[in-house]
Amino acid sequence: MILLDTSVLIEMFRAKSKSGTFFYQLAKENNDFSISMITHFEIFRGSHGFQDVFWTNLFQHIKVIPFDIVSSNEAIKIYKQLKTQNKMIDLADMLIAATAIAHNFDLATINMKHFKKIPNLHIL
Repeated sequence: MILLDTSVLIEMFRAKSKSGTFFYQLAKENNDFSISMITHFEIFRGSHGFQDVFWTNLFQHIKVIPFDIVSSNEAIKIYKQLKTQNKMIDLADMLIAATAIAHNFDLATINMKHFKKIPNLHIL
């Protein structure tokens, strides 16, 4: 299963030509996608009106993975390691990465700058 980062979904939403997006490329070879509850929050925090309808319809076809105790434990490890190395990233990105690691999912992201700092994370 592939966990989609918020950046992948935003790029797809904003693109005039969907066929040039990372999500479109992934969808040509995969159809087993999920998002974390954190991505769900990030998307709806910034959407309104017709955008809410778009995201609601899309998320009917994408499994939303809850942020559970296993994910929380992974997030704690990530936080402590990044803090020790003075390589902190956004909390939301830590939580999304932790969800991917906890559930043994590949992470699809455009935001390599943050996610490449996290060990044990398989990034597409």
